[in-house]
Amino acid sequence: MASADSGRAADDAAARQAAEIAVKLSEMETGGPVSAKERKRIFTWLRQVADSARRSVGSASRSVTSGMNWLTSQVIAMGPRLRIRDQATLRARFPGKSDDEIAQRLIERAARAAAAVGGTTGVWAALPALPAFPAEIAADTLAVVGIEIKLIAELHEIYGMPATGSRTERARAYLGSWASRRGVYQVDGGLLLIAGSPLARQLTRRVAGRARRSTFALAPLFTGAVAGAALNRRETRRLGHQIRDNLRQRRTTVTATVIS
Repeated sequence: MASADSGRAADDAAARQAAEIAVKLSEMETGGPVSAKERKRIFTWLRQVADSARRSVGSASRSVTSGMNWLTSQVIAMGPRLRIRDQATLRARFPGKSDDEIAQRLIERAARAAAAVGGTTGVWAALPALPAFPAEIAADTLAVVGIEIKLIAELHEIYGMPATGSRTERARAYLGSWASRRGVYQVDGGLLLIAGSPLARQLTRRVAGRARRSTFALAPLFTGAVAGAALNRRETRRLGHQIRDNLRQRRTTVTATVIS
């Protein structure tokens, strides 16, 4: 019983800590390259997530499959913990900017945050050996996915098309958007991520792909930091543009329908 309670506590800690990192990095005010002080702070945050993941996932011999199942469950658990700013808050944060300009600011900040995670994870490349499913990959993956889901949610907010329902239902809708690379679509919240559903399988594939990309940050020496930062920045920016374009098209279509 004590072991089970400890495992649940570690699970909760990993999802909660990853959500906190995603929010902190996405809303970080400084621009330009990540400073040594910022990188040290990010490393400390990621180490906390990795330690929680290691306690939960278990020994280094744990298989990739079981590790991926745990990681996907953590992504789902992390969603409702992300702090999402609504349209009014975002417009107040970027006064005088159009919705498109705010969306671009959000995309660039998220891309920078994801790059900071990838570059910082490269510090772990100094380890002599990594297990089959290292906690470092879990930490990098959870942090970046959290950044991207927060970005998707706030893009929906700024374009006036937020998901509806409870906090958990909205989080699941944004997870579906992250997995499908499209704006949210309304389905029964209880069926959205049911085991074996097409969307659940798509989510698992997306998480697995994200985890594979996270391994680039663990390449030897400084090459991992460079590769991880560049890949994270590019992929997060591309995702943001895909969602933004989809939402702009949908808003244009809705506006044209109302006017006609």
